[in-house]
Amino acid sequence: MSAREWPRLSPFETGVKGRCPRCGQGHLFDGFLALAPRCEVCELDYSFADPADGPAFFVICFVCIPAVLFGIWLEVAYQVPYWVHLFTTLPVLLLTCIPPLRPLKGWLVASQYYYKAEEGRLAPADRPEVVGDAAPEAPGR
Repeated sequence: MSAREWPRLSPFETGVKGRCPRCGQGHLFDGFLALAPRCEVCELDYSFADPADGPAFFVICFVCIPAVLFGIWLEVAYQVPYWVHLFTTLPVLLLTCIPPLRPLKGWLVASQYYYKAEEGRLAPADRPEVVGDAAPEAPGR
């Protein structure tokens, strides 16, 4: 593989489309949520990517809660039979919770590549490092 320069692509655009975060051409997924082992165009190895439960967390916080509140409102306001929930609340939950998982996972993987995210490491005790723009604490605090 050559030492080719790759353009800096937007993690949001490539991730939501399910494209390779480096070249923007290859596929990121090998199934609905399973990551492909590598890009078929630029051969980028996707083993660096670990979005863990991030997509599920965002879906639960921003989509699932309003969908559940819809079901609760329906029950409290109208006291509908269970079969009505089966045909209203269940489809609302499924249609609002499942489709966003793939774009969110793609966005998180592309963001990990874009920002060069790595697993955290501890600094040696003899060399403490200042993180970011943090100023040292004033004496007596």
